[in-house]
Amino acid sequence: MTNNSRTTYTFLIVDQSTQELYELATQLFEEGKYSEAEPILKDIISSNPKFADIHNKLGIISHVNGELRQASQYFEKALQLNPNYTEASLNLAITYNEMGEFKKAQEVFSVAAQIAHPTPATIDPFVAGKLANEHYKLGNIYMDLGMNDEAIEEYYKAIKLYHRLPDVHTMLGKALRNKGLIEDAIVHFVKAKEINPNYGAAWIQLGLSYYMKGLIGLAFEEWEKALEHNPGLKEAEAYLRLLKKEDK
Repeated sequence: MTNNSRTTYTFLIVDQSTQELYELATQLFEEGKYSEAEPILKDIISSNPKFADIHNKLGIISHVNGELRQASQYFEKALQLNPNYTEASLNLAITYNEMGEFKKAQEVFSVAAQIAHPTPATIDPFVAGKLANEHYKLGNIYMDLGMNDEAIEEYYKAIKLYHRLPDVHTMLGKALRNKGLIEDAIVHFVKAKEINPNYGAAWIQLGLSYYMKGLIGLAFEEWEKALEHNPGLKEAEAYLRLLKKEDK
């Protein structure tokens, strides 16, 4: 759930008492005192319903409380008041995703991404990372369902937004390998290793890909190196034992 305290919003504060209430509620919210902040926020929008930021905050509180339907309604209202409110867009997309409303989530992602970066060079890194993570999570759901094409599409979207994510490259490699595209898969496993040499999963999957191509020596080498970088990596130990048994 996105709560970017670095972002500042300007509102039309109706009177001094409302301003003071808003500042108090914001302080409580940022301190994580949601149960204290919630009634004050609700009191403010009961008389001043056009505060997009307050609807977003109430949406976050509802989400934390597990009230996803209510949370989505708050985020939708925030976006109705301010269609360019990227933080609320991300929060709504996350909520839709958790509700199983995957198509709606994708639609909101697309709109948020377009607003956040009219050209790829201008994308905000914070927003890029959040969007990439949501595409990654959606890709994982597709993988669990055996929908490799859809998973690959989501992983590519994530990498396009933020390319230095070893877990995304690794999952993309697995999805490509599932389709028989082992050479393409190897490229992404190698990339994951380059980004983070301590990411054991990339070494394991690269070794498996070499093994599937009959390159037993390379597979053995990858798993040995995996243990050097990640002592105690059980999968690497298991595969090495199997290879040694095959040699015997």
